[in-house]
Order: sequence, then structure tokens, then C-alpha cells
Amino acid sequence: MTKRLIIIPAYNEAGNIIRTVEDIRENAKSFDYVIVNDCSDDDTMRICEKMGYNCLNLPIRSGIGAAVQAGYLYAKRYGYECAIQIDGDGQHDVTFLEEMADELEKGKVQMVIGSRFIEKQGYQSSIWRRMGISWFTFWIFLLTGARITDPTSGMRMVGRDVINFFAEEYPKDYPEPETAVTLLQLGYAIGEIPVRMKQRKSGESSISPGRAIYYMTKVTIACLMARLGYKRFFVPYKEIQ
Repeated sequence: MTKRLIIIPAYNEAGNIIRTVEDIRENAKSFDYVIVNDCSDDDTMRICEKMGYNCLNLPIRSGIGAAVQAGYLYAKRYGYECAIQIDGDGQHDVTFLEEMADELEKGKVQMVIGSRFIEKQGYQSSIWRRMGISWFTFWIFLLTGARITDPTSGMRMVGRDVINFFAEEYPKDYPEPETAVTLLQLGYAIGEIPVRMKQRKSGESSISPGRAIYYMTKVTIACLMARLGYKRFFVPYKEIQ
């Protein structure tokens, strides 16, 4: 059986992490998982230790990019052939993982994105976020000719080649649109399948209203740089050690 790994970056997810892991154990039994605790201020790590969860604990707060990259390093080190990132807040429905894996294993694409906007079922996010997502869909299409309906989705599955690439180079923050452009620029194919998202039950998003303008500006420029082939917006692993 193909070795499959779920990467769960987690920052202050004490109110969600048990539900997230137990959902995986119940509905995604063919997948292993690793939680990457990004130096949470709450009880996330204590809960993981108490429950005996498989968890990496970053020594300093490093951001979403470094947390996810640590998961890819883990996947590479232990020989996983398939890895998927899901959020630690329990919003991603893991019952779709088998379908995503089937699509990836056909070999026609090297990344499968779970999109909430193809069939528009489940939680659709706020209108302001949807406007931002629509902008990135347009911007990525303008840069690459590829139409990705949910470019900020954190539910993304990749195979071994992309695991190895992401283990070496990965954006520091807000990585989803940027890495999509980079993979397309490198000749990889990306596909989407429709999924449902759940509404967060505890905590709050890491993207506050005050950071929205920074997020939009930074990711727009980063996608352009990725399209032009520059790597200066990437953070190699050796720079975060």
C-alpha cells in the first residue's frame, strides 16, 4: 500500500486538535499523520502529548510555511509517496482524501487541490475572503493560463517528486498561491476536486483583518516572482535551522 501522510500545521489549536485527529482516525485510516506544533501559546502541545499523538514541536514560532515544510521533511525522511496538508482547525473534511489520492495516483497531475468552490457546498468563507480568493484565481490565470478555483486552499495533496521539492524549498508564509505558480512554472500539473469545508468551531484564523492588505500585496508579488523564475521569496530549509 502506498505510504500516505497527513501534515497538520498547528498554532493555538487546543480547541480543535483532538477533533481533527480523531476524525482522521475514524475516516482516513489508510493515512498516517504528523502534527507540527508551531510553538503554540496555548495547550496544543500538552494535549498532543497527553493523547499520545504523533507530533513535531518547533522550538521557536516559525510561521505556516516552516511548519508545513517540516512536515514535508518528515515525509521525505520516512519515505512517504503521498502527502497532504490539512489545517489543524478541523475545517477540512478528510472523507475526501481517498478520492484525492485516487486522482493523484492516476499520474496526470502532481498536485490535487480540494476546492470548496467547484460545487459550492459546505462552508464558503466570508464575502471578503471570497473576493480575495477570486483575485488570486484571476492573477494565477493571468500568470500561468491555469484556472484554480480555490488557490488559497490548505487541502493539497502531492506525490513524491513534489514532496522532495517542498522539503528543500518552501515559502515562509502564505504559501498556497505561490507554490501553485511555482509548480506550474516548473512544468508540474495541478488538478482540483470538489470538497466540503466545515466552519471553525474554536479559535480564530491566523489572517486577521489587519494583515489582509499585507497578505494580498505580498502574495501577489510573490506569485509574479515565482512566474518569472525567481526563488528569493522561498526559504530553503538550511535558512530556518
